[in-house]
Amino acid sequence: MRQAGRLAADVLAEIGRFIKIGQTARQVNGFAENLIREKGGEPVFIGYRGYRYATCVSVNHEVVHGIPGERVLAEGDIVSVDVGVRLNGYCGDCAYTFALGKISPKADKLLRTGREALKAAIRQARAGRRLGDVSHAVEALAEKHGFSVVRDLYGHGIGRDLHEDPLVPNYGKPGEGVELKAGMALALEPMLNTGGWRIRTLPDGWTVVTEDGGLSCHFEHTVLITEKDPEVLTWSKTKM
Repeated sequence: MRQAGRLAADVLAEIGRFIKIGQTARQVNGFAENLIREKGGEPVFIGYRGYRYATCVSVNHEVVHGIPGERVLAEGDIVSVDVGVRLNGYCGDCAYTFALGKISPKADKLLRTGREALKAAIRQARAGRRLGDVSHAVEALAEKHGFSVVRDLYGHGIGRDLHEDPLVPNYGKPGEGVELKAGMALALEPMLNTGGWRIRTLPDGWTVVTEDGGLSCHFEHTVLITEKDPEVLTWSKTKM
C-alpha cells in the first residue's frame, strides 16, 4: 500500500505542476492517465461502476466525481482532482483542490480550511480512538470557519479494493463509532461547502454539485493506522 499511495501522491503532485488556465479537464485527465501507466500503475477509477476516466475533475460548485470533459479551466476556478491507482494489488486514493490564478477571498478561505480539516482528521486517526473522533474533527473545524460539510458522501476504508469498510463521515460525535486499530487504512476526504451541505447529482449520473450553487472543495489522503503516529501513505515530496 505504501507503493500505491506514493504513486497516487506523485501523480497528483505532477498534476499540480501541469494544470493551468486554458486547459480542459480532459487534458488534465489524459496527462494523469498516461503518467499512472508510465509508472507501472493501473488507473483504478476506470471501469469502477462503469466510470470511464482515470480521474475526477470537479470545478467550483462541483463537489466530487466531475467527469473530465471539454470545459476550459479559467482564471479564478478552484479545481478538485481525485486520483486513484492500483499497484501490486493495492490501491491508493488522494485528492487536492487547486486554485487557478487569483481566486476570491471566500474561495481562498475555503481551500485553507479544507486543508486544515484534513490535517485535523489525520491527527485523530490513531489506534484506540473512534471513527467519530476523526469525523468530528472535520465538522468542528469547518463550522468554526463558517463552512458546512457534505453529509451524504463519505471517506472509506481502502486496501486491495478502492472502497472498503468502514465508511468515514465528515461529521459525528467524539467517542462514537468503530474503534480504530493498527493496520487499518482509511481514505480521509473532507468535502466542505461555502453554503449549505445539501448536494445533488447531475443527469450524467456522476457529477455531484452543491444544491445551492455554492463553492466546494475536496481534499483526501490515504492514511494507515499504526501503534504510534498515523502514516500518510499519499504524501509526496513534491510540493503542490
